[in-house]
Amino acid sequence: MRVLGLSALYHDSAAALIEDGRIIAAAQEERFTRKKHDARLPRHAIASCLEIGGVALKDVDLVAFYEKPFVKFERLLETYAALAPAGFTSFRQAMPVWIKEKLFQKDLLLKELKSFAPDENWGERLMFSEHHLSHAASAFFPSPFEESAVLTMDGVGEWTTTSLAMGRGNTLDIQREIHFPHSLGLLYSAFTYYTGFKVNSGEYKVMGLAPYGEPRFAQTILDHLIDLKPDGSFRLDQGYFDYCTGLTMTNRRFDALFGAPPRKAEEPLTQVHMDLAASVQAVTEEVVLRLARSIRAETGARNLCLAGGVALNCVANGKIVREGIFDDIWIQPAAGDAGGALGAALVAYHLHAKGPRAPRTGSDDMKGALLGPAFDDAEIELQLAGAGARFERAGNDQVIEETAAALAEGAAVGWFQGRMEFGPRALGARSILGNPANPEMQRTLNLKVKYRESFRPFAPAVLREDVSEWFELDRDSPYMLLVAGVRADKRQAVDDAGKFGLDKLNMTRSRIPAVTHVDFSARVQTVTADVNPRFHALLTRFKALTGIPVLVNTSFNVRGEPIVGTPADAFRCFMATELDLLVVGNFILRKANQDPALKLDYTAAFAPD
Repeated sequence: MRVLGLSALYHDSAAALIEDGRIIAAAQEERFTRKKHDARLPRHAIASCLEIGGVALKDVDLVAFYEKPFVKFERLLETYAALAPAGFTSFRQAMPVWIKEKLFQKDLLLKELKSFAPDENWGERLMFSEHHLSHAASAFFPSPFEESAVLTMDGVGEWTTTSLAMGRGNTLDIQREIHFPHSLGLLYSAFTYYTGFKVNSGEYKVMGLAPYGEPRFAQTILDHLIDLKPDGSFRLDQGYFDYCTGLTMTNRRFDALFGAPPRKAEEPLTQVHMDLAASVQAVTEEVVLRLARSIRAETGARNLCLAGGVALNCVANGKIVREGIFDDIWIQPAAGDAGGALGAALVAYHLHAKGPRAPRTGSDDMKGALLGPAFDDAEIELQLAGAGARFERAGNDQVIEETAAALAEGAAVGWFQGRMEFGPRALGARSILGNPANPEMQRTLNLKVKYRESFRPFAPAVLREDVSEWFELDRDSPYMLLVAGVRADKRQAVDDAGKFGLDKLNMTRSRIPAVTHVDFSARVQTVTADVNPRFHALLTRFKALTGIPVLVNTSFNVRGEPIVGTPADAFRCFMATELDLLVVGNFILRKANQDPALKLDYTAAFAPD
């Protein structure tokens, strides 16, 4: 049985294809259209998933959408009605969009499906899941657990903002929910907005900024904004927020509480903004930890699965692990709305069609999140030649040897291999790589390659067999969703007395300074030979050359650009940045050999994220 899952029309639209419960393909629309967080119907992602699966749309038995539009519209109307006359301006702007497009999503979807297969009766094959049920399914069914509690947290679905479910075999039951407007995700987004970043994309910047500050506003948040109970349940005081009916996240009362209006994007970051980031991060961690403790006590579950946008908060995830609340946890790598497409397909197969779940084998079913398209040598060569690139073809051993040697010498390398990742993280398929021992690498990649804020940290990819030798972690972390400390014996003494905020940035803190944050933490990705053999081989050779089994791993893109999707995308990004080397499949490209006329200026090519 084949099921196509879709998410669309809010942000991060995506498609996923499963067959008899096995995940065949999944991809986000932005990777094809080159529009960050593209919310349009995922035409290109659908086509890609079908091509990977070797099927036509007419061969698909069910199509599942990740949420219920009418229920979401009901929430919108009830919220405006309850708070009228406040919010009339927002209501006036929202209604035409809903009436013209979003209210008739079923018709839009049916029309789109008919464009792929006009002779099929899609009205009988299209179904709708619920937003948080889709999140929960995306977390539980691919997990390695036969039984697990499932916690989902985000901004808002239809009504739900937080849910607890129990998964057993091929069943999944929602047991408790917290409803809009009380939302941990929206609380975090309020501070994202207030500190001058873009909502629904800048939350990870707040998380990255937090270690530069002190959580001196945490008690203010707990006293005024959120009523947090011992079991982790909470309510937000809506007197400080404007997201229900306004056009902004916060209001003047919020401004007065923290003593200033929201920061404008072009204004400099100050210590206050760093302290605000540290404060909302601390409160978020406390909420998540209380929820985790109460779930364990209430359900007795030994395992926990996580999904929803808040599950991308890898610092909070790391604290759940370190506290040992559960025997094991598993986090969906596409935890945001893109992953809802996969969840919807799994809901349709397991819960609607009662399809069986394969026995657990001890590893998850996400295939390292390498679920998108791949390119063979002939297609790579065709695209690179068409772009005017100058390249050499190499065997596997030469690719590994030359790339590892370049990295050891300090080169910044674009690395494009195999199937594209599904989710927001580059995991060694569409990555920019660097030497973590180079104290200038973090600054170089941020300012000369990514063209983004200098404070943004980079993640280490590390051989799984060596992770506990370098980090305070001894478990799998394949999806870069756990933060752990760099081991004490790898740290270096730092005298940062009297230094504040970004003054701490360029101080060498460990043997791997390029991936060591100011609090000695790192967002760890473990790499295994069975999931990504070429990336594992590269790390192994780099270790042989340097003694370090770690590489800087960041997404292959510049600020505001989606991760590269094709060899042609990779070459354009290569020519628009100060990357030294590009390795695409079995082809090696050196910047010094390229035609200078092909150099591009990406600094203003994409809107800031």
